[in-house]
Amino acid sequence: MAGSIDPPGGSGKDDSINFDDPPYVHPSDNATATIVTVKLNGNENFRILRSYMSRVLKARNKLGFFDGTFKKDSVETNKESKWERANVVVCSWLLSSISDSIYASHAYSDNAKEIWDNLFETYNKADGSVVFNVHQRINSLKQNGMSVSDYFNKLDALWKEFDGLTSLTECTCEAAVKLNYHSRLMKLMQFLSGVDDSYNQVKSHILLMDPLPNVKTVFSIISQEESL
Repeated sequence: MAGSIDPPGGSGKDDSINFDDPPYVHPSDNATATIVTVKLNGNENFRILRSYMSRVLKARNKLGFFDGTFKKDSVETNKESKWERANVVVCSWLLSSISDSIYASHAYSDNAKEIWDNLFETYNKADGSVVFNVHQRINSLKQNGMSVSDYFNKLDALWKEFDGLTSLTECTCEAAVKLNYHSRLMKLMQFLSGVDDSYNQVKSHILLMDPLPNVKTVFSIISQEESL
């Protein structure tokens, strides 16, 4: 009858929208969107991309496509097309986060977990040359007129990358306490050695402190000096 209203569920079609459902794709989360600014270019920045991508996908409730915990065979039959659409979107996000030189070997993959597993197997490696390169960049980094904040942030990012490459088994023994102190001391010295000579007086004052402050406290002290 014209103008009649079908009863709920009368068409047999599931038109409900669950925003917390992993297959749900928000209109702004399209396949052409770039969700991370990092571009994978090899072993050296793989761990940065992995950390960044994991957080972003978790925020969008799509981590299951990435790590394989949300598989197609786990959804109801009437939602398989939604899973496939969401999977394609995640594939596109992953492919947009890798450099052109790497892209070609993954462009034909149509499963997000497969793309990620291949990238992980290829680039999640920390051989001696990678560790050496990061260590060298840490020791050669100088402020050279940068703001104290920019200099510290660049150095801090390198420290975190180095720590990720050389992570040790967690331990609460006395040796671990000493090792942690040694690591904090080295970071303090690396930071101070790269600070511009205009801060030599405040650096000398800091080095006379007993006990020596941690690097974040020293960053705060020199930042205050910068603002004077």
